[in-house]
Parts: sequence; C-alpha cells; structure tokens
Amino acid sequence: MSGLLPGRVAIVTGAGRGIGRAIAESLVTEGAKVIVADNGTSIAGDGGDPEVARTAAKELNDKAGAGSAVAFTESIASPGVGKQLVDLAVKTFGGIDIVVNNAAILRDALVFRSDPADWDAVIRTNLSSAFYLINAASRVMRDQGKSGRGGQDNKGDAYDWGRIVNIVSSAGLYGNLGQAAYASAKAGLFGLTRATAMDLAEAQITANAVAPFARTRVTDMIQPADEAQKTYKERALKIGAHDVANLVTALCSPDGKAITGQLLGVRGREVFLFGQPRPVARLEAGAPETLAQDVLDKLGGQFTDLTTDLEAFNTDPLV
Repeated sequence: MSGLLPGRVAIVTGAGRGIGRAIAESLVTEGAKVIVADNGTSIAGDGGDPEVARTAAKELNDKAGAGSAVAFTESIASPGVGKQLVDLAVKTFGGIDIVVNNAAILRDALVFRSDPADWDAVIRTNLSSAFYLINAASRVMRDQGKSGRGGQDNKGDAYDWGRIVNIVSSAGLYGNLGQAAYASAKAGLFGLTRATAMDLAEAQITANAVAPFARTRVTDMIQPADEAQKTYKERALKIGAHDVANLVTALCSPDGKAITGQLLGVRGREVFLFGQPRPVARLEAGAPETLAQDVLDKLGGQFTDLTTDLEAFNTDPLV
C-alpha cells in the first residue's frame, strides 16, 4: 500500500464483518486510525455481540500497529450515538476526517405482508443512523477546517479534507421483490448523499454513494427461487469485498477531493458511474380524461421497466 491516509481518522459503521471490515482494514493499511463501530447484531437486527467489533479492532491493531483501531459496540440507531462516536474519535485520535456509513439490516417481505415495526427498524438502522452520524461529524469537520487542523499529513497545510461515503444498494436504484424497507432506506441514503454534498461543498467536504456487489451475509442468505437467481448467487459469491474497499479508500484519498455528489458502483474490478434521475422527456398536459393516454402515447416509449437489480446485474463480473 502507498500510505494515502497518514494522520486521518475514520469512523466505519458495520465494520466488524464483511464489506465494512474490508473498508476498515484498507483505511488502516493506508495509515488512517479507525473507529470500528459494530454491535454485532444479526443481519435482521436481532441481538448483539460486542466481541465482533472488539475482535475486528484487535486484528486491525495486530496488522497495522497498536493504536490503529478502537471498537465501538453500541447500536448506532439512535440520535445520540452519532455524537458519541464522533466524540470518541476526537478524544482518542484528535479529530474526524472520514465517515463511512455501511451498517445495515435486512427484514424482507412483500409490501402487503410487511410488519410496520420491521419497516421502522430498517429505516432507523439503514438511513436515520447515517444522518445522525453525518450530522455530528460534519459539524466537527467544518470546525476543523476553520481552525486549521492541517493538510494531508496534519503538518499545517490548508485543511481540505472531510470525506463521507454512504454504502447504498442497487436495490434502492432498481427495486427488488420483497425489499420495500431496504430499498426505500437505500434510496433515501442516496438522497441524503446528494443533499450532504451540496450542504458541505463550500467546506470542501465530499459526500458520495457506493453501491457494492460482493459476497456478504446478504448474498449468503439468498434462497434462489429460480435458475436465474441461482446463477446470480453463484456469481455474487465469487466477488470479494476488497474491491469495494479499494474504491471507498480512493474516494477518501487526497485526490478524492474532486469527487462529490456521485453515485458509483463496484463489482469486482468493474467500477460503474450511475446516471442520476433527470427528466428525459416532456409533454404539454391536456385535460385529465386524455392525459393518461397522452402520457402513454408520447412518453411510454421511454418508460423504465420493472427489471430488478438481480436481473440487471446477472452477468459475469470481472474478478
């Protein structure tokens, strides 16, 4: 590794396992100090095991040197915990430069069978917690810029740092069967990314969204309903999390300051730049009794179909 992040301090949520763990390891390897935030819950958000974060932090310290990582074992799904995390980063490592919102739970059900309590839990963990952390961290990042925390090596250059990366999902872009809560949370997280990028641009703090394709506890759980889904799972299991970590680390690097408000995907060695919703056609509206037919006649050829993300990316990845 090239030591891209000397002196930087990062918080990575859901960092005890999977993609979050790979991201934390990559950041530490590049010289950053990392708060490993993970309460060790199941993929459904049940229970908890503090040893998940503690073990990850210990292994990162063993690899990168003592004092490279500390564990945070509380649930992040409440407003005050974002500030606790940021306070821990400042107290332990002297500041906060990088936030990666990766933590997520999954409670799938068709929309007409969903339990509202499951909806609330998914939105709270996958979307609201990201806002809580961004809200707390961005205040400190802005103050650091005003007080001259330092440049790339914290030796007095102008502070032009502050990196926020939100881990989203193609399910929030395409939709997927039985994932109303998960897809809504991830779509909302992209909206939060855009607003954050705009709000923090003047402070030279970037915010980007990354949609990963990699083997995770989510892909391990897929129970194929047909041959196409079976093939998708087989392909997904080939893709490691390190490629996701590489892209996130690049966005957090010095050169990443020129990238903000973007939606990127990573699947093995492929990196995708996604388009963002913009008008693609228009018509002049007539009376209500004819408008639906006008929409069909004049705009219907450009409608977006109901392809799921599993169908859209059911091709061989570059690994």
